[in-house]
Amino acid sequence: MTTPPLADVPVRSATDLTDRWLAVLDPPEFGARSLWLTWFGADGRQLPIVVPVDDLPQRPDPALLAGLREVHAGVLHDQLGGSGHLALALCRPGEPAVTADDVAWADALRPVLDGDSWSLHLAAGGSVLPLVEAPSWLRGR
Repeated sequence: MTTPPLADVPVRSATDLTDRWLAVLDPPEFGARSLWLTWFGADGRQLPIVVPVDDLPQRPDPALLAGLREVHAGVLHDQLGGSGHLALALCRPGEPAVTADDVAWADALRPVLDGDSWSLHLAAGGSVLPLVEAPSWLRGR
């Protein structure tokens, strides 16, 4: 029996999404801050695109957030026909406990991605945990 590529296995729940990040970020241990992005279609299938943004500042940067919005809008329009989910993982060194800086990132992303389907996970200290609740399209499955 062969195992299908991750992109061929749909994500159907919030737990599936956390497990997907565990597989993509294996092992989820980092020496520096980064923000990873990937997208899912309405059918739960992941696009074969994973974008790591390295040298991430400790606190959100307005220019970086504006660039993130542009990239997301482009992928959403060009690859997903205007409908899909942006999954983000905030990766950093240290313990897997949520910090004030992690919360600042979640809070800064909300107005930038308002109205879109998105989620944010924290990857640190060998663990991956949700920071922003899974979107309704995942919770209902």
